[in-house]
Amino acid sequence: MSRSGGRRALALAGALTIAAAGSAVVAPAAATAAAAVTATCTKTSDWGTGFEGKCTITNGTGTAISGWRLEFDLPSGTSIGATWDAKKSVSGDHYTFTDAGWNATIQAGGTASFGFNGTGSGWISGCTINGAACDGSGQPGGDTQAPSAPGNLRSTGKTATSVTLAWNAATDDVGVTAYDVYRGDTKAATVTGTSATVSGLSPDTTYTFTVRARDAAGNTSPASNAVSVTTDADDGNPDPGPSDRKIIGYFAEWGVYQRNYHVKNIDTSGSAAKLTHINYAFGNVQNGQCTIGDSYAAYDRFYSAAESVDGQADTWDSGALRGNFNQLRKLKKKYPHLKVLWSFGGWSWSGGFGQAARNPAAFADSCYRLVEDPRWADVFDGIDIDWEYPNACGATCDNSGPDAFRELMAALRQRFGPNNLVTAAITADASSGGKIDAADYGGAAQYVDWYLPMTYDFFGAFDADGPTAPHSPLTSYPGIPQEGFNSDAAIQKLKAKGVPASKLLLGIGFYGRGWTGVTQSAPGGSATGPAPGTYEQGIEDYKVLKDRCPATGTVGGTAYAHCGNQWWGYDTPATIGGKMNYVKNQGLAGSFFWELSGDTGNGELISAMRNGLG
Repeated sequence: MSRSGGRRALALAGALTIAAAGSAVVAPAAATAAAAVTATCTKTSDWGTGFEGKCTITNGTGTAISGWRLEFDLPSGTSIGATWDAKKSVSGDHYTFTDAGWNATIQAGGTASFGFNGTGSGWISGCTINGAACDGSGQPGGDTQAPSAPGNLRSTGKTATSVTLAWNAATDDVGVTAYDVYRGDTKAATVTGTSATVSGLSPDTTYTFTVRARDAAGNTSPASNAVSVTTDADDGNPDPGPSDRKIIGYFAEWGVYQRNYHVKNIDTSGSAAKLTHINYAFGNVQNGQCTIGDSYAAYDRFYSAAESVDGQADTWDSGALRGNFNQLRKLKKKYPHLKVLWSFGGWSWSGGFGQAARNPAAFADSCYRLVEDPRWADVFDGIDIDWEYPNACGATCDNSGPDAFRELMAALRQRFGPNNLVTAAITADASSGGKIDAADYGGAAQYVDWYLPMTYDFFGAFDADGPTAPHSPLTSYPGIPQEGFNSDAAIQKLKAKGVPASKLLLGIGFYGRGWTGVTQSAPGGSATGPAPGTYEQGIEDYKVLKDRCPATGTVGGTAYAHCGNQWWGYDTPATIGGKMNYVKNQGLAGSFFWELSGDTGNGELISAMRNGLG
């Protein structure tokens, strides 16, 4: 059975749990000491097998602190999941929490709190705040050691109005929490990673940059080496836009939680300049209507200046737009060529389409009113429907009939009109009698601007014992487990049903699917189960796999890797280059991918797409 979209659903399900529970973490209860920074943590709820907790950090010193870092250990069998108002990292049983940006500064005598959900019956030990004991013993003083200077500051790109910089990470006895980028003596940016783009510069002008590292206690490193960069000359002509072929990337709403991937990352990775469209995933489908997925992430989460696309913090003014929607608005202002569509459905939320199909006009009207809500109407340029799957089975089975999809898309086109985009992510199951045959995709093509056939997730460790096979083969190959489960078969079948090539995009997965217990390097081996993954068994981002399990071969136009007893299939920049040649040779509209956070910090995969399409 085709599993196109399955990865999204499972990721979404986990993200919704995080969103519902909140997101933050805790430190142990401790006595407050005078003239020290202390932390007190308590269980606010305890149901035996789990708990909810809260940690409060108190600045008992006479001066404000800028940034905080709380660490502790948990016993085996106890863990912390969702956290809120803090950033969490985990190494074994050791947990580290740092400020969320907006609550970094604690005035003298002030407090900051964060919360979390946990499983198990244990509690924390070895609590430290800014490198000193949470109960204040050993303070004042605490962490007084500054980080080392960042090394090898260099320019990795420039335009007439911006410079992109990178550097080697600094070290610290407790941990680096931020880097401040200086243009001369002026602080130009603050980031948590080891790269930054400084914008708002003048053409044909030389600027000198340095970077300083900062820890949670506010200790600042010496400056890095200085680098001087001359911006490009402005020839008076607008920057060339993207090619006529589309590059569309999905932005996962829940990525702002555990993945810590935000709209700003689309900019700093260089992806925004290479994209033509962003699909915002996902809105829900309930009671025959389009509804909000996660309102907090979508339009309420506060973004600090350091987290924001334009370096300006959100406001708490009544009616002010915040969250992902406001960040997308800022991204579009910075990159005027970008279009954004709101995608509804996905694996987990496709169960509501059957009811929607009973009254397509009412469904279309609900979607239009939501997408065109005055609070964010300028953010979106249309709607994308991800129904998995019409008249077939996905997470649930639909029996709305072969005409339902066509009628739904017709109603959406009528309501959204000719000036808004109407698109659909669709199945790529080209097997005989498979999902492409179950609905009238050819008839519905007249109503859509383009289709996004999900040409990935064909194979994976949902078949736990194998056989191993790359999840996104471009073409068939000898021994492929299921005929019709490859990208070319899907494209050819859709074209045969009357879908113009100019309305089809090729799908790329920015992740791999893998098995464990595999001894055979070539495809077709047996396995004992899914390989371990950061967020879900059997799935891992490209940015992790490229180093952890490098590709060892290619088959069917994509790559695979055998390392130890693990076997993974995923695309690399080289195989993406071949797939982009296929897009051009077939006259397709372009390519799309799931999803942005799977790429490297400098956008290796999207760069391969852009370079391949020209």
